[in-house]
Amino acid sequence: MESDDPRRAHERQLNETSKPGRYGQAPGYGYPAYGYPSYGYPSYGYRGTPDTSTQQSLRDYLLILRERIWYIAVTFLVVVSATLLYTFSLTPVYQSTATVQVFRREATVMRVEQVVESGINSAEDLNTQVNILQSGLIIQKVFDRLTPEDRSRFLAPYLKPGEPAPSALSLLKANRTITPQRLSLIVAIEFRHPDREMAAKIANLMADEYIAYNAHVQVDESMKAVVELEQRANEQRKRVDEIANQLQAYREKNNLVSLDQRKDIVTEKLKELNNYVTQSSSLLQDAETRWKLVETARQGGRNLLDLSFVASVPSVSQLQQQVANLTIDVAQLSQRYRARHPKMIEAVNTLEEARRQLQLAIATSVAQVESQYQTALQNYELARAALASQEADSLSLDRFGVEYSNLARDYEVNEKLLEQILERMRETSVSGTIESPNARMVDQAVPGGRPISPNYTLNLSLGMVGGLGLGLACAFFVAYVDDRIKNIYDVEGVLGLSLLSVIPHVRNLKKLEDVKGAVGSDPVGAIREAFATLYSALRLRDESKTARCILITSTISNEGKSFITSNLASTCASHGERVVVIDCDLRRPAINRAFHLENLMGLIDICSGQAQLDDVIVRSVQPNLDIIPTGGRAKNPTQILNSREFATTLSELKKRYDRVFIDTPPIGIVSDALIVLPLVDGSIYAVYFNKTKRKVAQYCVHRLLESNVPNFGAVLDGLVGGFSGYYTSSQLYRGKKDYLASNDANNGEGRHSENANGSKLR
Repeated sequence: MESDDPRRAHERQLNETSKPGRYGQAPGYGYPAYGYPSYGYPSYGYRGTPDTSTQQSLRDYLLILRERIWYIAVTFLVVVSATLLYTFSLTPVYQSTATVQVFRREATVMRVEQVVESGINSAEDLNTQVNILQSGLIIQKVFDRLTPEDRSRFLAPYLKPGEPAPSALSLLKANRTITPQRLSLIVAIEFRHPDREMAAKIANLMADEYIAYNAHVQVDESMKAVVELEQRANEQRKRVDEIANQLQAYREKNNLVSLDQRKDIVTEKLKELNNYVTQSSSLLQDAETRWKLVETARQGGRNLLDLSFVASVPSVSQLQQQVANLTIDVAQLSQRYRARHPKMIEAVNTLEEARRQLQLAIATSVAQVESQYQTALQNYELARAALASQEADSLSLDRFGVEYSNLARDYEVNEKLLEQILERMRETSVSGTIESPNARMVDQAVPGGRPISPNYTLNLSLGMVGGLGLGLACAFFVAYVDDRIKNIYDVEGVLGLSLLSVIPHVRNLKKLEDVKGAVGSDPVGAIREAFATLYSALRLRDESKTARCILITSTISNEGKSFITSNLASTCASHGERVVVIDCDLRRPAINRAFHLENLMGLIDICSGQAQLDDVIVRSVQPNLDIIPTGGRAKNPTQILNSREFATTLSELKKRYDRVFIDTPPIGIVSDALIVLPLVDGSIYAVYFNKTKRKVAQYCVHRLLESNVPNFGAVLDGLVGGFSGYYTSSQLYRGKKDYLASNDANNGEGRHSENANGSKLR
């Protein structure tokens, strides 16, 4: 029965490996094989809560640069060298500058308005003058003023053997710069040329041509304006004569000599009729309002006595009061007599007669309201007709007056316009012959002393900065492409595992056979202290402290899992624990070579039934440390590890030893570790510095944690000593190194005791 329990437990744990676990695997978590596009930073780790507070620091970035210093140096030298070669291959170029002041207002020779406004009233005006300076017209005028010798001298630096001569106009445009000075009306004209004297000459020519151009534009436009004004004056004179003749003919035709007097009489009659129409309209509105109220009351079945103008009629008011009194009398008699009593009949008849009289009075009052409305309507219509007739007479008279006034006004306007044209023509003809420039030269261009191009200092500085920046970019790009695990951030942030310890790189460890003395022979104690730290980290947690069987695996081969297994077992044994190491790497056994043992019998013999457990245990390899080798290499390792005999052997070893360490093949290569994993109490993941790919390690860690077996953390192995202070903590690393060095050198304090194996225990 005892032999069946481990086997059944093994099978039960294998069936549950795909279920969501409590150590970081989320339910339904999927991953494509070796693709990992959805991985990011996995949420698995010890107890399912990775240390997400680990962040990249400035020291991590400095380490990236330190590792790839040659990328930066080579890129820097290449860029600086290319910059120097390019700079010294350039032809020196000189720049000369002439400055021109643009006037806000032109010089006033005569107080007349200019034909062409060239004053500066806004930023748009100044930009217009700058654009004139930049126009092709100024360039063409400058080119026309160059002599044949100047043109040859200008083109000489740009001529290349076997190539056509470049366009002089294009060169003039390309090497010219017009720059308005800030908060001023001064414009700088800059020109660049390999010949310093030619640069100064062309800059001055551009300034001269700009000033001359504006002056010539004023004169030319003034002369054109004089000719146009003369033509316009002749046309306007003909127009004035024509309108004068039309005005005289209209007076004679319509007899408009007494037009003003007739207009006054018609106006007075219109005022009287307007007042009468207004009064008639007011009376009509009152009568119409009363009549509409009566009609509305009739249509709505309302009592006409509710209308105040009906109830206020004296006859209606008296009869209404009489009906009310009779109604009261009938009500009083009905209390004393019955309906057929003579008094009662007489009173009712009297009441009915009073009501008929009241209705007759109301009808008479309503008829009066209607009669008043019809009378007011007739009066209003008659008044409107009289007003319309008088208005027609006024309009007829106004029609003659409007035409007459239009002719008179046209005559006055055209006569004044003729006078203005003649006056403007005389002023323009006088002022047009006077040149008034709108700009002046402030500083003439002089030959430059030093070339502006190439700027050796600037180019060298840009080359150095660019080389350094490109080198840094290259280094960071290589680091970005590099997907290998290097630091705590990669282990804890990317893999989601707690970092138990960092094992320094052993320089003299050429072969795996030297593993046995790695802990004890470390001269400064760095390796020894690293495994002591690992041992202490396992004892800090309850699950790892009480775990008897621990599996050690890695992503790929040669990551130091056997090195970590043997030295961790040695460290535990040196602390008084009974330890056994099982070599489950049946494909490439290494534990026997680490401890210099023969590999004749071992785990394979136990599982095949050819030997007993006690026959294969190599006892006391070190004090408290036993070894179970593989016994050779197996052709069917998965069947052996999945057998009932292996589960039984492991269960028996848990009873005999305090710690059972199992060295398994890499989980990223074969699945042997996954077969053994359900039978252990926990696992440790070995990661080699700057070797293991992150995505591959993520995939393997995820497979490791799917088994619902606790993972106690990861061990970063093979850390190069020069980088240790950066990848862990420089202050802690230096402090530990100094502490150990001073402790070894101190003969009087801190004496160490040695155990039977010779390893020092504090």
